[in-house]
Amino acid sequence: MAAVGGSASLIGFLSAFRPDLTTSSQARAGQNPIQSRWTRRSTVTSCVQVSTTSKAEARFDENGMFRRKEKGNEEAANLYATVLTESEEKMNRGESLKDYFEKSMDLIRSDGGGGPRWFSPLECGARAPDSPVLLFLPGIDGTGLGLIRHHKKLGKIFDIWCLHIPVMDRSPYTELVKLVERRVRSENYHSPNRSIYLVGESLGGCIALDVAARNPDIDLVLILANPATSFGKSTFKHLKPLLEIMPEQLPTSLPYMLSLITGDPLRIVMDNMVKGLSVRQTVGDLSQNLVGISSYLFVLDGILPRETLLWKLQMLEYASLSANSHLHAIKAQTLILSSGKDQWLPSQEEGDRLSRVLPRCEIRRFNENGHFLFLEDDFDLLTIIKAASFYRRGKYHDYVSDYMPPTPSEFKKIYDSNRWLFVATSPVMLSTSEDGEVVRGLAGIPSEGPVLYVGYHMLLGLELVPLVSQILIERNILLRGIAHQLMFKHTKPGVLPDLQSYDSFRLMGASPVSPTTLYKLLSSKSHVLLYPGGAREALHRKGEEYKLFWPEQSEFVRMAARFGAKIVPFGVVGEDDFGEVVFDYDDQIKIPFLKAMIEETTKAASHLRTNERGEVRNQDLHLPWILPKFPGRLYYYFGKTIETAGRKHELTDREKAQELYLQVKSEVENCMAYLKEKRRSDPYRNILPRLLYQTTHGLASQVPTFEV
Repeated sequence: MAAVGGSASLIGFLSAFRPDLTTSSQARAGQNPIQSRWTRRSTVTSCVQVSTTSKAEARFDENGMFRRKEKGNEEAANLYATVLTESEEKMNRGESLKDYFEKSMDLIRSDGGGGPRWFSPLECGARAPDSPVLLFLPGIDGTGLGLIRHHKKLGKIFDIWCLHIPVMDRSPYTELVKLVERRVRSENYHSPNRSIYLVGESLGGCIALDVAARNPDIDLVLILANPATSFGKSTFKHLKPLLEIMPEQLPTSLPYMLSLITGDPLRIVMDNMVKGLSVRQTVGDLSQNLVGISSYLFVLDGILPRETLLWKLQMLEYASLSANSHLHAIKAQTLILSSGKDQWLPSQEEGDRLSRVLPRCEIRRFNENGHFLFLEDDFDLLTIIKAASFYRRGKYHDYVSDYMPPTPSEFKKIYDSNRWLFVATSPVMLSTSEDGEVVRGLAGIPSEGPVLYVGYHMLLGLELVPLVSQILIERNILLRGIAHQLMFKHTKPGVLPDLQSYDSFRLMGASPVSPTTLYKLLSSKSHVLLYPGGAREALHRKGEEYKLFWPEQSEFVRMAARFGAKIVPFGVVGEDDFGEVVFDYDDQIKIPFLKAMIEETTKAASHLRTNERGEVRNQDLHLPWILPKFPGRLYYYFGKTIETAGRKHELTDREKAQELYLQVKSEVENCMAYLKEKRRSDPYRNILPRLLYQTTHGLASQVPTFEV
């Protein structure tokens, strides 16, 4: 079977997917449109609220492993089958930095001697039975509580175990590596088909790399936050001689460490200002945080007294040398998390180096974050894992069975980042009821899947963001887009935009184009978005606005019929794609260096539709030069639903399938023709009347349009 589509949207070729939308009725009622829609979702089991170090239940077994009672797994099996409600998401928020200090002291007081040991945080609660194991390897602090802000969320989908290294323990680095290796081999022996995640920060990152090098045949996934493989270039080196000459009565430079943990005060102020908080409230919150956190200076001195800090610095130096000497042997899938304001390590530079050296490595950059990435307020590890498509229960990530829908807060971040697009375009949504009547809004689209939405791809896929957002907000339907392979893998790094640019696409459900993907999505009764025209349609030439470039084959029709899926044809028009193409593909390939660039870019992504004929076969990736126009208005029209249920055997006949295929194509063209005609009578088609209306009625108001 030929590829069924080329792209969910090529707008990601330029930037990340950041949808945004508001609905007027909720806005006028003073409601958050996202909250009011999303809180209607079904519920999931809340986490067990138990202290990490409760003296009544915190017990280590004979193997030094901290056990918790397993319960509620039957309820946890489908924890992410539906989206969390906002109230539940608040319950699942992690602990604060204050909790980190308090529970660290509890752990230190209860050490009672002994060597490094594993514990499983009680607050992780119930998890799905087939959850992969996650072993957290701490940084220089050694407490094992570095993921305390993330335990509740991660605990729903991982079997979490954290390594605790007592303050006075002097186990050499090689012994720590062997301890982790024994645990990895034990987990692999008991569950050979279950993935094992090693999440390490700083020192823990080096341990994870060494364990992976020693066990290339075990299925490991490494997530490394600012690994200390760059110790030779770090400020750590200068701290050691300073500690050796510092009077014993003084704390071990802990105010400096405190600033690294709590973050940059100026950034905190700026973040609060962006959130709309008053200067008074911002300064008050900052002062309260600094006063509260500064009271825990003695805790830091307890976590890392002078002798322990000297020992850890010596260990870091050895760990860095050891991990670097074994990089060539690592085969594990790896995700590097690099902070841009790490004052201890040159983490971004090191992340770039590791991503080039390790064979299955991706990198995510956090330009405004510091060394202790996991303890920062604005960092959500689960979101990063989901967006990078790094969560898997088997040997490979499955974009259907391993997918977890966005939470309300995840969607809201995407929503808020694209408010400008919706103010500028004021999208109009029309649909068709069962009796054929055109109605305002999305009431006419089917509620139950499987549903296949088939439509026209505008220039650079500008229509996708409002489309996915509005269907999610208004109908609680997550539209799974069939997307170009460039959003998921690159055969040659450095040519295409970084994969991090497409994280929001994946978070919102984009899946790589293939017949297998479409089969799995329809079999799971999903709502699927398909653009048969693919990249050729989204990167069209001069004078090709609203022209369909569909393949001759009709595979998606037979696939839909196989599962009895409903087909919804739709059209979308704007002000002729909001820009005029002035220098297109045909112009660019006449210039040798531009032609070579197009060929290199296309080669770096998977070349689709090599077996097709005609113009649709040309999926070359290029960036047309566009002369912008005043922002027009976007109009969407979803035609009458076409049923395929009961037609499975009928549509195995190629001629019958081709007839239905041409019918769908004709319906898409009719939808666009209807919109182009009706928009002429829209008094708010121009941006100036729309802005005037929104100025008087509020930016969240729904701008009127033509009579339906």
